[in-house]
Amino acid sequence: MSVDIQPPSCSDEVRNVCDALVQKLSNDVSLFALGTAVSHVVQLTASDDEAAHNLAYYVLSDVALTQKILRLSNSVSYRRVVSTPVTTISRAIFMLGFDTVKTSALAMLLVDSLSNHKHAQSIRAELADALRASLVGRELARRSHYQDAEEASIAALFKNLGRLLVTSHEPASLKQIEELVAAGKHSPAQASALVLGCSFEALAEAVLTEWNIPATIIHALHAVPVGKQRVAGNRQEWMRQVASFSVEASKLLARDDIEVEADGHKLLTHFGVALNLDTKKMHDLFVSVTEEMRVLTESLKLDRADIKTADTGNGIPNVLLMAAMGTDTKVEGFYPSGKPINARDLLLAGVQDVIQMRALGRSKVNELILLVLETLYRSMGFRFATVCLKDIKLSQFRARVALGENHASRQARFAFPMALERDLFHLAMENNTDLMIADASSEKIRDLLPAWHRALLPDARSFIVLPLVVQKVQIGLFYADRVLPALEGLPPDEVALIKALKNQILAALSST
Repeated sequence: MSVDIQPPSCSDEVRNVCDALVQKLSNDVSLFALGTAVSHVVQLTASDDEAAHNLAYYVLSDVALTQKILRLSNSVSYRRVVSTPVTTISRAIFMLGFDTVKTSALAMLLVDSLSNHKHAQSIRAELADALRASLVGRELARRSHYQDAEEASIAALFKNLGRLLVTSHEPASLKQIEELVAAGKHSPAQASALVLGCSFEALAEAVLTEWNIPATIIHALHAVPVGKQRVAGNRQEWMRQVASFSVEASKLLARDDIEVEADGHKLLTHFGVALNLDTKKMHDLFVSVTEEMRVLTESLKLDRADIKTADTGNGIPNVLLMAAMGTDTKVEGFYPSGKPINARDLLLAGVQDVIQMRALGRSKVNELILLVLETLYRSMGFRFATVCLKDIKLSQFRARVALGENHASRQARFAFPMALERDLFHLAMENNTDLMIADASSEKIRDLLPAWHRALLPDARSFIVLPLVVQKVQIGLFYADRVLPALEGLPPDEVALIKALKNQILAALSST
């Protein structure tokens, strides 16, 4: 790695231990994947015009992550302001807020990557500390006047990453460090330097640097000066204070011994002035964090001994089982095609979401398109769904967003010429007619399927094509399919709701 994390006084022997650990972590395939995912999410910022759309799209690309975010969104604590179940990631972001979903997603990625490790039992406590610290940081960020304050929550989440990685990959070294600290002659930083050749913080800094995490977050991991903290003079200093306070507060909240109250007073003395906390404010903060931690722990099933990562196969994600998400809506089952029995209710919820988001005027067209696509995909039990838009430069219609099985590869190849041809897709747009094909194996339908569709989706047996035409101008279309025929058909109320979803997008496009 490019970061030198060895203290000047380290012997060659100790330096070799640290180098070997860093090399081991760098070569871990699962950690590399985690780092790539974390880096991607961290670099999504609320100031970006496409932030909410990009975050939703990222979450939707991971079935397990989608399930967890929806489960969290439908918990009692997070549904205080709404009465209807949250069935789409787009609405979860709209309701919970970009920062909450972003930091929750980071926490979930960390748990998914490490909780199934062979040393899972000892890792679980460290993960809980990290998650709780991130919640403390999030609460403090909400009260801050600094721009992009949620970075402090991310710093708090990764403040103890070094210790977490040693716990998961070098438990013997952790035991040595803890024995040195227990003997009373070394601080944790001194003990880790003796055993590893670097502090936990320096190890975390090296790993996060390898993951291309922004420097502002990495620098926030640095320890604050000993003694009473003054009010920060800038955002970077404030982030260091928040990260340090959050970690200490998290450890305090996990304890139940008789010295907790005294140690809480010491923590308040140390950080109270700097973070504008008094006894009541810190008490209220701890109450809020404790409740959020309970919800997050249940959502991630972190308190269970048999933690298993949710199925991430290529099938349709079964996030429609609302009973498992703690909601009041129950799914009675599915038709043989894969379409949910309660498709009408789910479509209606989607229509209401789009209308609400448009009425509040805070959503861009791209975000609304993703919400409609996600609603169609989930409500109707489709295998693959995409929205195709006109690309003038390439003289073709091509997929811009896709969900479902092999969505990335299919999106890349889902394109067809703008030039009029006598096939199903061009005819739908030319006549501005919504097509809902129950059985694509019929001879008349097969004859109208273009060669590119037969090559890309040869097993599509039922599908919909919803053209987007504004004042006779063809903009594109929604497409979604299944691998089984939809012999149950579409009743008039479901057809009306699907058209209502499309019309909301047409209205949004007309007003831009």
